Amino acid sequence: MTSTSNLRLLILLGLIVAAAATRLIEHPWNFAPVTAIALLGGACFARPWHAFAVCLTVMLLSDLVLSLRPEVPLFYPDMVFVYAAFGLVVAMGLPLRGRRRLLPVAAMALLASCQFFLTTNFGVWLVGGLYPRTLAGLGECYIAAIPFFRNALAGDLLFTLGLFGIYALARRAVPDPAPHPVAAE
Repeated sequence: MTSTSNLRLLILLGLIVAAAATRLIEHPWNFAPVTAIALLGGACFARPWHAFAVCLTVMLLSDLVLSLRPEVPLFYPDMVFVYAAFGLVVAMGLPLRGRRRLLPVAAMALLASCQFFLTTNFGVWLVGGLYPRTLAGLGECYIAAIPFFRNALAGDLLFTLGLFGIYALARRAVPDPAPHPVAAE
């Protein structure tokens, strides 16, 4: 790996760590960077499994730190759905390789937010015990989650555009003498 590749990898990882740290500070419900991290990872890591591993690690470590607060459980009933939804977001980032422009990135952030909303709230309905396991109960679950979706959508768009924009600026600052294996083009 070239020094340019190493520098770009450090920039990518630095952005991810900085964004992940914001999950640990007080913020509005569902206004978090993980969707952006998953999309950026899917779009930029040369090997998709690196993106999945980084996203999973960010979630596990931040969930562990957050669980140190007495009101935040480490394990929760719909956890599998949350982690699976982020795995799908990483996969949604893969088509952005070579298409990391404003419109495709913003569109994928919007789709990722919708996918996350549908997947995780289905999980809440299925295993959470808050709603009857009927079609009407599923509808109630989705309706009750709409206020949280507004924050998630705003955070996903802001963090995604911010991370992709900063990464694009950083890539311009680091000359690329030859193709490299760190980030997909």
